[in-house]
Amino acid sequence: MFISTRELYAVFLQHSKICTDSRKPEKDALFFALSGPNFNGNTFAAAALDQGCAYAVVDDPNFVADNRYLLVENCLLALQDLARFRRNQLEAKIIAITGSNGKTTTKELLAAVLRKRYRTFATSGNLNNHIGVPLTLLSMPENTEMAVVEMGASKQGDIKELVEIAEPDFGIITNIGKAHLEGMGGYEGVVKTKTELYDFIRHSGGKVFVNSIHDVFLNRSEGMHCIYYGQRDTDFVCGAFIDSNPYVRFRWKSNQDSALLSEKPELQTVLMGFYNYENLLAAAAVGAYFGVDELTVNEALCTYNPDNNRSQMLETGTNLLIMDAYNANPSSMEAALRNFTEMNKSHKVLILGKMMELGDTWESEHRRIAQLANESGAEKIFFVGDLYQKAGISSCTQLFTEVGEAQNYFKENPLTGCTILIKGSRSNRLELLKEVF
Repeated sequence: MFISTRELYAVFLQHSKICTDSRKPEKDALFFALSGPNFNGNTFAAAALDQGCAYAVVDDPNFVADNRYLLVENCLLALQDLARFRRNQLEAKIIAITGSNGKTTTKELLAAVLRKRYRTFATSGNLNNHIGVPLTLLSMPENTEMAVVEMGASKQGDIKELVEIAEPDFGIITNIGKAHLEGMGGYEGVVKTKTELYDFIRHSGGKVFVNSIHDVFLNRSEGMHCIYYGQRDTDFVCGAFIDSNPYVRFRWKSNQDSALLSEKPELQTVLMGFYNYENLLAAAAVGAYFGVDELTVNEALCTYNPDNNRSQMLETGTNLLIMDAYNANPSSMEAALRNFTEMNKSHKVLILGKMMELGDTWESEHRRIAQLANESGAEKIFFVGDLYQKAGISSCTQLFTEVGEAQNYFKENPLTGCTILIKGSRSNRLELLKEVF
């Protein structure tokens, strides 16, 4: 009665577009009736077919009306099994990337470097969860040579689930910080979750690119086949951070190069902060390992320009905005604030959004970030989000409960001639403030 993964794959080969939202149907696509806590995906199967999808994968026999309905035991597991099957038909080398911060930027840097030599595919946007990773694998062209697959996590076991679907050959953990503390059971839970990537590769015989700047990676990768990058002379790729005012300048060299690091060219990027220096080194290490020549790597790193509100520098005509409104947790907040503090700019202003999923640490972490903000040298500080108020923070120009309130305030009290760091997660919607500056 149930269609097998192999049979489903045969259908996929004829209809390789995957649709999971009946509101966004694609002609001749394969629709998966994924259900959620508040809806039954099977109820949308008929609509998906009516709007052009070729087949609908359902997991309730009551919705099977004709041979266009493909019955499976569980739609999500069927999608994941299909992606795993597909992955094993591909010859592409897969690099899995995870981390508390910077994984999307690092993914884009890796892809920019590898595309200079290989047919390269990378995760689109942030399709990095238990649905996004399968969709990434299923959208990968058959002739792909290198693939960079981003993996996110909000609880323990998430990375383990994703690597068992994607079966990566290589892995990178960008960093481990205070993110999703509530779901992961504190910092040690974050370490355990992120290093599930190492656990898989340790047993599969793959290789990991290891940031030697952080002891946690050195300790957790012990005994593995490691390709080190960092600031040690013995690292495969060694770098030297020059400054970030506002953009990162640095040097790097491979240990295959007999030249001194001080003799290597100084690279000027359009990325901000020491944290992005580490991401740039990761991309240099990957490029060097896979034989992309140094000049080509440098070109890719220096021309990469972030978008989607990730450390974007925007000149509005009245102010200079640093838009970092895509992600925020205590670690990324601290890194952004320290970089902002070191910037040689006048009339600095901070607008910081609240941080979510911190569990019992929410109050202390919001207080700590407020203290760092007060020490940053900013002339004005604004907080957006009720958690700052609940934490009893009052040492700032203004507290706003939500972004609409902030918009109204800045329309009535415009800022001019300022350098403004806007830092928060997508849930804060701080990108809407661009309109008033």
